[in-house]
Amino acid sequence: MAKLEAKNISKRFMAHEGSEMQRFTAVHDINLIIEDEQFVCFVGPSGCGKTTLLNILAGLDKPTEGEVILNGRPVTETGPDTIMVFQENALFPWLKVMDNVEFGLKMKGVEKDKRHEIAMRYLDMMQLTKFANAYTYQLSGGMKQRVAIARALAIDPEVLLMDEPFAALDSQTRDLLLVELQLIWARTKKTIVFITHNILESVVLGDKVVVFSKRPGSVKKEIPIDYRRPRLPEDENLRPYYRQIIDTMKGEMDRKDDGTD
Repeated sequence: MAKLEAKNISKRFMAHEGSEMQRFTAVHDINLIIEDEQFVCFVGPSGCGKTTLLNILAGLDKPTEGEVILNGRPVTETGPDTIMVFQENALFPWLKVMDNVEFGLKMKGVEKDKRHEIAMRYLDMMQLTKFANAYTYQLSGGMKQRVAIARALAIDPEVLLMDEPFAALDSQTRDLLLVELQLIWARTKKTIVFITHNILESVVLGDKVVVFSKRPGSVKKEIPIDYRRPRLPEDENLRPYYRQIIDTMKGEMDRKDDGTD
C-alpha cells in the first residue's frame, strides 16, 4: 500500500550566477511511490536535488509543479506526520537529553508523566537510558544522532525523513548505527526515506535504492535490495547490489549539468 507519493514534482528557483539572476531547475518531473513500512534510500550526484525533494516531501518547501500525497491526502505544510532528522542533529545544547527527546511531545501538549514514559521507551531503544540527565554537548557525535533519532521517533510520525544523518560520523560509529537503525526500523515499522552519498550505506539500509540523475534531478532507476536483515557493511553478498548502483550512476558523473533555464 502506498504511504507516500511524489506526483510530477518539479522545483525551480532563482539564484545568482555571477552578477545575474538565473533560474535553476533543481528537480524535474519526479514520480515516486513509497510503500508503508518501506525503507527507501536516495543516492545521486552532489547537487542533484535529493535534499530539495526531501524538503518537499516533509512539507518544508513547496514544489513549483506537482504534489505530494501522504495516506491519500495532499501535503501542503509541515506537521507531525513527517519528521526530519538532519545531518546536523539540531539538538538544544542547553537542555538535557531527556528534555530534548520530550520536546516535541511537550509542544503537542502531552502530559508530563506520559511524555516521560514515551521518551524513556525510545532512549532505551537507542541505548541512551543512562545518559537521560546528561546535556547533549557532553555527548559524542554518534550519541547526539541517537538522541535526534529518539526525539523524532517519540513523536510517532507516519514517515521518518533522514538527510545524511551519519555523514559526519567516523566509519566505526556509522557502521554500528547502520545495524542499530535496521533493528529500530524492524521494531517500529516506520516508513523511512534516507538520503546518503555513501552507496554501501544505501545498500545496507534500503529495501529500495532510488538513483537520481544529475541536475535537474530525476529518477534514473529504482533498484530493489532483496536481501536478509540485519545487513552488515562487510557482507560480500551485498557487492552485486553495490555494483548495480555504481553502474547506474556512471554516466551521470560526466554528464554536463543542465539545470539552468
